[in-house]
Amino acid sequence: MTPLGLLTVLLGAALPMIDFFIVNVALPTIDRDLHAGPAVLEMVVAGYGVAYATLLVLGGRLGDMAGRRRLFLWGLAAFGLTSLACGLAPDAWTLVAARVAQGATAALLLPQVLATIQATTTGARRAKAVSLYGGTAGVSSAVGQVLGGLLVSADLAGSGWRAVFLVNVPIAAAAWLLAVRTVPETRSPRPTRVDGPGTALLAATLIALLLPLTEGRTAGWPLWSWLLLAVFPFAAAAFVVVERRAERAGRTPLIPPSLFRIPSMNSGLSMMVPFSVGFGGFMFVVAVALQTGLRYGAFAAGLSLAPLCVTFFLASLAGPRLVRRFGRRVVLTGSLIQATGLIALALTMRAGWPDVSVAGLAPSMAVLGIGQGMVLPVLMRIVLSELPVAQAGVGGGVMVTTQQSGLALGVATLGTLFLSLLPSLGIRDALVAALLAQLAIVLVTTALALRLPRAVR
Repeated sequence: MTPLGLLTVLLGAALPMIDFFIVNVALPTIDRDLHAGPAVLEMVVAGYGVAYATLLVLGGRLGDMAGRRRLFLWGLAAFGLTSLACGLAPDAWTLVAARVAQGATAALLLPQVLATIQATTTGARRAKAVSLYGGTAGVSSAVGQVLGGLLVSADLAGSGWRAVFLVNVPIAAAAWLLAVRTVPETRSPRPTRVDGPGTALLAATLIALLLPLTEGRTAGWPLWSWLLLAVFPFAAAAFVVVERRAERAGRTPLIPPSLFRIPSMNSGLSMMVPFSVGFGGFMFVVAVALQTGLRYGAFAAGLSLAPLCVTFFLASLAGPRLVRRFGRRVVLTGSLIQATGLIALALTMRAGWPDVSVAGLAPSMAVLGIGQGMVLPVLMRIVLSELPVAQAGVGGGVMVTTQQSGLALGVATLGTLFLSLLPSLGIRDALVAALLAQLAIVLVTTALALRLPRAVR
């Protein structure tokens, strides 16, 4: 794959990642314009995330079967159209439906990126490409909130919040035209049929976990939320049983259990879950605290994350060279740097509240970005390092599903902790408590880094 082809697939990967977070800073404006209310606003966020996470593995399997370039092109086109539907939504529930559809199309698009990289690169080129993908994944999350704040504040042609969705349309069109010319077609040498029972059970498992956790608090924890949480362990157990039976019978399950016997994938995914939980929760809590507590406008709230974006990207670029020399110690060091940034941010908020400026946040945000940029791209590289090319699509889908499910769980768990502490502690102390909870999660990821392979391919 040419450098322009790599740039094209990374651009395609950035779109769904940005859209997971871009809506955070636009929620107050959406509420005022569409009279949505808290429960519907949660659905605008959760509908996208749940559909996205639920269908990612299926998207990877379809790319293995039908061709990854073909699915990438279909996904880009559908993502652009559903983004247009979001931007033109006349009411709140239409926006929710369009966001669910947008999440489903993102799940078709994203797995093809990693699978194409795995299938078309080797050695140092693959290591660099995966590091760039990891950098794109992390930076896009922060850029989403920066870009969202800029677009809402600019109010282009009176578009307000609608611009955060409409901006995807020309970008998706440009990426589609580039992909037609620059992205090679690849597919699995042994394509198999879609695992219907496995797909249905995985969807049921993720919906039973993610939907009540993301929507239950705002809805007042109704009976359905508890029933779904009760269903979750049974659906998960049934999924494991069905997948094991399918693999023993010689069929190809949606997620082959043998994947988790690959040491790098097992240890890498174990660490990715808590890392993603902490990262997703951090992005949500900071967006809320800056706007409701420090009274930042949408643009200032987004701009406060710019130092994190810059240092994350720079650290991800340095990752391949650091890994060749220091191996897994890069991840260990990155986790400790991230912990330092969280402590610095908590101290800054506690000491300076309510007069903390964007510039005052910059040092701790920059340190956080360095730490996270040293962890996520290297972790993705480790997960994929021993994966057979024939399983590139499903392996990439499993990894991204793990990441996206972790992000959604982070919004649900750390977000719920923060919002539940608000009435008794106030915004400052609730934010500090959430940051300290994330610090505990980071210490867990640091311990799990000791299970990673010493040398990284």
